[in-house]
Formats: sequence, C-alpha cells, structure tokens
Amino acid sequence: MNQPMNLSLEQEFSLRCFADQVQQMSREQSQALLLMLYERMMIQEKTYQQLLKHEWELDSDAISG
Repeated sequence: MNQPMNLSLEQEFSLRCFADQVQQMSREQSQALLLMLYERMMIQEKTYQQLLKHEWELDSDAISG
C-alpha cells in the first residue's frame, strides 16, 4: 500500500487536456472550477466512506439488526 500510484497513459493524456483547458480560463473561472472540484472531491470521499461502512457492515443498522 506504500507504493506510489502512477497514472495510466490515458489518465496522463486526460490530465494534459484538462491543464490546457485551465490555461485558457480567466482567474475567476479557474477559481470557481477549483471550488467545484474540491466540493466534488469531498462528496466522493464521503461516498467511499459510506460504501465501505456498508460493505464492512459498520453502520449501526447492520450491527443492531
């Protein structure tokens, strides 16, 4: 688990395309995008946590039921 994760070639290409798009944005546009991406990242993390709780039966309903 301590091994660094490397991006696939497809992901590297996607990242490069995204970087090119961001370069064309105004400062305000890029700041708004950054906030939106951060919010989605937090939602994704919460979703993963909930899925793992459910999968590992750590939620209170599964324990008491």
